[in-house]
Amino acid sequence: MQFIPDKAIKELGLNRKLVQLTENTLDGLNDIYKVVDNTVFINQAKVIHAMQKARLSYNHFIFSTGYGYGDISRDIVDKIYSYLFNTEDAIVRPNFVSGTHALSTVLFGLLRPGDELIYATGVPYDTMKTVIDGRVGEGSLKEYNVIYKEIALRDDGTIDIENLLKNINSKTKVVMFQRSKGYSWRPSIEIDSLEMAIRSVKEYKNDVICAVDNCYGEFVEEKEPSDAGAGIIAGSLIKNPGGGLAISGGYIAGRKDLIEKISYRYTAPGLGKHMGTNFGNSHNILHGLFLAPHVVGQAVKGAIFSSRLFEKLGFDVSPAFNAKRTDIIQAVKLNDPKKLISFCQGIQKSNPVDSFVKPEPWDMPGYEDKIIMSSGGFVDGASIELSADAPLREPYILYIQGGVTLEHYIIGILLAIQNMIDEKLITI
Repeated sequence: MQFIPDKAIKELGLNRKLVQLTENTLDGLNDIYKVVDNTVFINQAKVIHAMQKARLSYNHFIFSTGYGYGDISRDIVDKIYSYLFNTEDAIVRPNFVSGTHALSTVLFGLLRPGDELIYATGVPYDTMKTVIDGRVGEGSLKEYNVIYKEIALRDDGTIDIENLLKNINSKTKVVMFQRSKGYSWRPSIEIDSLEMAIRSVKEYKNDVICAVDNCYGEFVEEKEPSDAGAGIIAGSLIKNPGGGLAISGGYIAGRKDLIEKISYRYTAPGLGKHMGTNFGNSHNILHGLFLAPHVVGQAVKGAIFSSRLFEKLGFDVSPAFNAKRTDIIQAVKLNDPKKLISFCQGIQKSNPVDSFVKPEPWDMPGYEDKIIMSSGGFVDGASIELSADAPLREPYILYIQGGVTLEHYIIGILLAIQNMIDEKLITI
């Protein structure tokens, strides 16, 4: 079966050997793609059920102003997210500027001076390190005298539960789990592994709050971390759950008492989640959520494809194409900064917006190293739309994520590889 039409090959100017390699790669993925389709179907049913249970009506898409008192549009989104994630409450707002902002709100809402935070999944994502231990004057958790520990993952990339439990003490308030690999060469953490670790923590010290950074993971598996016992989960709306339609925002879902504490950090003490307009964004937030299971399935299929293709080209990949997936990120070890930059510039050429822009490494706020980031979607920086980025540090690992359609994902990968071929950085 021919997957890429001849007209598209000519239009894109693709190397014939690369096209043939792609055809062979796609031809061997049907059985794996059926597993992805099954997960999509299950998660689509969950989203529809949550919306029906909340009795979503067209009247809920109203635009409110000012303080947002009685904003039924805002409140229905919270209710749907709490039903979807099987939690007691949720805060879903367009003015969370990123997943890091939502996660920062969680930590500042729950932790007090003298409390201890333990990261159970090793070194956190670059921007979260700034939240925890930023420069003097930035207002990090360290400046508020919050104690911090990191528990390294085992050599096989799994959570070191034994060492984690040894480090929990009377001051430990929050144990945080980062589900996705971030800018690390490690497996992302599957829901079953999270469930085992969370259960162990709660059995050891029941009052410890287990929180999960759920970015990039929503709808990839049939269950979410909240189904595995997490007291709080948080993520970004311009990643998986926004379905490519949410134009900004983040969510926090979990126990009602914890959401209340967090809400006082989100707005102000005494005000909580009862104030703040959604600026009419409930329509695109919920429309995107409705599409999200399918969109995430497209991104997962794309990641499987790129993993297999890069493996055939001789590169180390994580995860392998036939490994179980828990997020949408595909990592490729390129071992060469020129290849890294060339690939990202090739991805940029494939995007519908700013295709003419040539991304270069730069000092991006919140990161220790220069970052190259290709992103040309309809929502600025949305990583559920096809994007690729990486820190400029050895061994020059490329991180690919997103892809609202599988067709665009394939086109993007091929143009990026073609760019490396044209620059004589790889041969086919």
